[in-house]
Amino acid sequence: MCQGFQAAGIHAGIKKNNIKDLGLIVSDVPAAVAGVFTKNQIKAAPVLLDMERIQSGTCRAVIANSGNANCCNGERGMEDAVRMAKAVAEKLGVPEEMVLVSSTGVIGQPLPVETIESGIPQLFDALTPDGFSDFAESIMTTDTKPKKLSRTVEVGKKSFFITGIAKGAGMIRPDMATMLCYVCTDVEADSSVLKELLTDAVNLSLSRIHIDGDTSTNDTVLILANGMSGLSLNDAPVRDVFKDALEGMLIELARMVVKDGEGVTKLVEIKINGAASDDDAEKMADTVAHSSLVKTAFFGEDANWGRIIGALGRAGVSLNQDTIDISFNDIMLVKNGLWCGADAEVKATKVMKLSDFAVKIDVHLGTGTASCWTCDFSIDYVKINADYRS
Repeated sequence: MCQGFQAAGIHAGIKKNNIKDLGLIVSDVPAAVAGVFTKNQIKAAPVLLDMERIQSGTCRAVIANSGNANCCNGERGMEDAVRMAKAVAEKLGVPEEMVLVSSTGVIGQPLPVETIESGIPQLFDALTPDGFSDFAESIMTTDTKPKKLSRTVEVGKKSFFITGIAKGAGMIRPDMATMLCYVCTDVEADSSVLKELLTDAVNLSLSRIHIDGDTSTNDTVLILANGMSGLSLNDAPVRDVFKDALEGMLIELARMVVKDGEGVTKLVEIKINGAASDDDAEKMADTVAHSSLVKTAFFGEDANWGRIIGALGRAGVSLNQDTIDISFNDIMLVKNGLWCGADAEVKATKVMKLSDFAVKIDVHLGTGTASCWTCDFSIDYVKINADYRS
């Protein structure tokens, strides 16, 4: 729970089999709000609506549906997104501009907005401070489990709450957020401060995860802060503690998304050290993490370091192949660009049988560092996406 917030998730009828498909978050008082959105040039109607409304810096509620992305539906798509928000606003007795909207699911199919409107009374009846788990379920698509974290963070003799929810299992590649994610906190903050802290945290977490290389048309990360804890981000010590808490929570949520990725059996951190710059390190980590050949080797538990060093070589940065070290966890397999031998490969292969491990790469060219999180590319991923609509 998070002080001053309520949430709910219900089955409204968008999906079959009584699966939750409509969620709502409400702040008891107006909350400062900030967001980060997809960089995909094709943006769903809810994204466009939120990008406009969030400029006010204040929000009371967020309504989200799964099962339909409300994307590429023309004027009707925007009209339906507005109708979703209006139905919530009327129930709350607030201007409709104070309600934000998210959708996720299949692209190009008209949103069953009447079904959503019919579910609004039930959604409000289900609101509770403990309803965030239900909300997390309501926004799932191919996710196998909800993703929710809640923490109480102490600052001196006081404390604040922070709750984070995310969905995502496919269409995941760094280009903003690559998912839906919502953070609620009871600190007091200006929307401009929230935007700065959220952007920095997203860049270290949700924008550094890879599953399949695609970026969604609906990617949205929102943070709401209602100030009910009495702690303010204008206080430097509070801001510092909050910054660390937000970054830590989003990194953990990002790892949860990758671990629950479509067909995923391995969560792998790619850690680059010794790059000429942090930017170079990010490019190398991204290229290795995105490589289909590297990802299939992870699935096959094959310590094929040639695929890794080959990916490094096409990252678009300067390298010296004679200074590259590659380790699997703490097992060095490549030293100064050369294979360390059969015994090292046997040990590295054992590491690859773990469900969670790191590939550590040191290129010995400077002090630049970067990390990102990727996964294996399995047969099940193809099966899941081959018949996604059927």
